[in-house]
Amino acid sequence: MSFYTDVIQSDPRFSSAGRVNDLALLEPATRAAVEQIVLAAAAQHLTLIPFETYRSQQRQQLLFDQGATKLRTVGVHHFGLACDLVKSIGGEPSWKGDFSFLKALAEQNGLIWGGDWGNGHIVHSFVDADHVQRINVADQSRLFNLSWYPEPEYRPDIA
Repeated sequence: MSFYTDVIQSDPRFSSAGRVNDLALLEPATRAAVEQIVLAAAAQHLTLIPFETYRSQQRQQLLFDQGATKLRTVGVHHFGLACDLVKSIGGEPSWKGDFSFLKALAEQNGLIWGGDWGNGHIVHSFVDADHVQRINVADQSRLFNLSWYPEPEYRPDIA
């Protein structure tokens, strides 16, 4: 069993079209890393808020239909392994400005940054600068077909 089957699939928000920002729906190692990123950003005088943790397929479809995403099928968020972190400006979420500072914070905490997907040497057609995840792109297909879920000691930066 895994966090996905034990916690996420049994959560009443599993099929919700609403935004979920509950850190409890992040797999424990991912949650700990996100919490450390928020603390490290605060030490740099940046206030970050977890804007979205878990995401259902229903929400992904809604976001796609609204033109808010280019991805029709939900990805790593659906498995409790990703979080969108936005700046808090006057207590309100903000996506304005540069988010490249997240690269170093993500890497320091064993996560992949959506700005370069763990590989800054290539130009990516899809950039998600406020996104961090605890899985490398090479392992996503196994996750998505439900044949694998990362163990707590899994490190996405070690392929």
